[in-house]
Amino acid sequence: MAKCDHVAFQVGNMNAAIQFYTEKLGFTLSSRAVNQEEMEEFVFLALGDLRLELIQDLHETAYQKPSVKPPYCPHLAIETDSMERAVARLKEKGVPIIRGPLVIEGKVTWVYFADPDNNILEYVQWYE
Repeated sequence: MAKCDHVAFQVGNMNAAIQFYTEKLGFTLSSRAVNQEEMEEFVFLALGDLRLELIQDLHETAYQKPSVKPPYCPHLAIETDSMERAVARLKEKGVPIIRGPLVIEGKVTWVYFADPDNNILEYVQWYE
């Protein structure tokens, strides 16, 4: 039986990334370490059953953020039971919305936003 263990994003500034995910999205910091052999710093964050790994390449002096453009892939989709509250939290925390909320009536609502490194995130609410 397969089970998703975690998703990973590359970041350019680990402290700023941790601050974004914990303070703006409600993740908790599980662990933080440096892999000297690979010259990478990594953290694990948790939000309910979701585990997210952030990796900073310590070789790179000028991280190049990916561009943000449709179809907004890859992205991490986070299920919510209230799109209204999720969008309100984004606005309250000053997180710009890229697109949405988008709706397929009676089925699903979703909204795209990004972290400071342009890693795309999505809040999704299913109705079926």
